[in-house]
Amino acid sequence: MAQMNQRNFEQYGLEAVPASLKLSTWKEYAIITFAFSVNAGNFLVPALAVTQGNLPWLAALSAVWFGALLAFLCVSALSIPGALYGLPGQYILRTFVGSWLATKIASPIRVMTSLYWFSVQTIGGTYILHAIVVNIFDINVPLALLAILTASLMAYLALVGYDAVKKVTRMFLPILIIGQGLMLYVIFTEVPATTGGGVLEPSMNWGVFFFYMSLAFVQFVSGVSASSDMTRYAKTARHGFFGMFIGNTAGYFMTALIATLVATYFQSTNPFVVLSEKASNVFIGLFITFSGLLAMVSINIGNAYTGGFSLLNTWPTLGRIKSAISFGLAGVVLSCFPSLSTEAASIISILGAGIVPLSAIIVVDYLLIKRGMISVHQLETVVTGTYKLNLAALLTFGLMSIAYLIIPKEFSPGMLIFISSSLIYFFLIKVSVTN
Repeated sequence: MAQMNQRNFEQYGLEAVPASLKLSTWKEYAIITFAFSVNAGNFLVPALAVTQGNLPWLAALSAVWFGALLAFLCVSALSIPGALYGLPGQYILRTFVGSWLATKIASPIRVMTSLYWFSVQTIGGTYILHAIVVNIFDINVPLALLAILTASLMAYLALVGYDAVKKVTRMFLPILIIGQGLMLYVIFTEVPATTGGGVLEPSMNWGVFFFYMSLAFVQFVSGVSASSDMTRYAKTARHGFFGMFIGNTAGYFMTALIATLVATYFQSTNPFVVLSEKASNVFIGLFITFSGLLAMVSINIGNAYTGGFSLLNTWPTLGRIKSAISFGLAGVVLSCFPSLSTEAASIISILGAGIVPLSAIIVVDYLLIKRGMISVHQLETVVTGTYKLNLAALLTFGLMSIAYLIIPKEFSPGMLIFISSSLIYFFLIKVSVTN
């Protein structure tokens, strides 16, 4: 069990957790990440690849899953430092880009990203809950009130800490898997009775394919700065890496499969709502709806948990408890604005201007420059505050962020900027070492 106070809240913030608490296995991480995957927020990009990108369902599925797969490789690799050193990802980030860039730019961007997804997930789940309350119980409850209540519950569980994340996802997993099976069952039994398709006939367009592949990559690659938040409790680096990768890839495959099929045949971006209504059996419909609510809860506990550490790295004097409370309050407020969920593609793209260059720098610095190892001396420079500025990282970030905003979206700026940032940063570091 993680260290707790009298109210059973996790206390470890930016300091390392002791070796005696590093007990989590790859199975536990696979469960956590799989439970995080199939949710209303993650359905958006795969569904948009069909409804807005007009891709055939197989092309849409392939595009987003390949993009996510590349991101998950990076995310899993950056979970290794957390397992090795017991430190949260945002604090470890200081060894890659320096404390200034980490605390003034990288962590605030991660806070905004986590807050956005927390609110989107809550909004999607609240629509499901609202449908239950209105249609089944015939009670007209304001949507904003339900959003506040659900967001508050998830923020509280994130405040409890890692143990809550682990226990909740383990408890929810059987229901989530059954719910996904029932969703596929409803899709394939209802498809023959539908006309399917949208206003336009689907068409394969490689520019659109790579755009949505890039969009999925951008959506998940930001996790490189936070994956160590979870794996700091891993038994070994192998347990953390393989558990994260297996759970993420398997979970997102199910997400993309369900989302693209529902978008193709029902022209909807929220499979939980559509399939619960299409189910001929009332029990099946209710079970799908219930699994959707649990999916929202599980992912948002993770969003709030990692987002709290990002805020803590930006403002260390808050401490773990106050940073988690502050993040939760902000998440509750943003969850009252449903319009956020309809602007997913544009908001992800804007956040990508900061996320993508930083993620590339982090991956290159750890895997190529440091070759997967952080020395004791490098950790000491972070603790003492002597490693403040990484000029190569700052220059790469500035140039590539501007380039990201300038490049037309049809050129898939996410993937292009990630590759360019990686090459530029690697070159600048090598030149500085040579000189």
